[in-house]
Amino acid sequence: MNNTFKAARVSILAAPLAIAAGMASAGGLADPVVVPAPTPVPAPAPVMMGSDWTGFYAGGQLGYGQVESDALTEDGEDLTYGAHAGYMHDFGAWVVGGELDIDGSEIEQDGVEVDSVARAKLKVGYDAGNWLPYATAGVAQLNTSSDVDAFDGDDTGNFAGLGVEYRVSNSMRVGAEVLQHQFDDYNDSGEDIDATTAAARVTFQF
Repeated sequence: MNNTFKAARVSILAAPLAIAAGMASAGGLADPVVVPAPTPVPAPAPVMMGSDWTGFYAGGQLGYGQVESDALTEDGEDLTYGAHAGYMHDFGAWVVGGELDIDGSEIEQDGVEVDSVARAKLKVGYDAGNWLPYATAGVAQLNTSSDVDAFDGDDTGNFAGLGVEYRVSNSMRVGAEVLQHQFDDYNDSGEDIDATTAAARVTFQF
């Protein structure tokens, strides 16, 4: 009996060990699976919007002009057309340049014809990528013809205005410009002439 009892105790004690060994071999006591953290993706670099406006350019403009004077019973207004050429340098955020342009016109009022206006411009603009808004000012020379001596000749005045250009390609730009002119004591006549022009422009850069 004692031997039988001892054998039963050994069997009882061995059973849990066998079960534990079986669980271990089945993976029940395996180490937990570690999931690696996702690799951070770097943010894309910011895209620079600026572009280089440096260079010589030339083009043409087509617009509309209005001339006012106390000596005229009504304002004269009609078509304007002309050409321009200049140079700009891009300093990064700011663009500075100079330009020469000349306009002919169809403006005529009270026997006074506006033959042409020529301008020497200083331009300061902001580089906004393909857009260039700018301010401009300078000296203008107005040429008129009339049977009245006071308005038959030319004189120098000043102007200021605003404009914007859009780069269509590396060699072509389109834009618009509005200018306000003032000619005091025109041609020693004692009369002042004010003129406003608005024009669409096409420019080619070299």
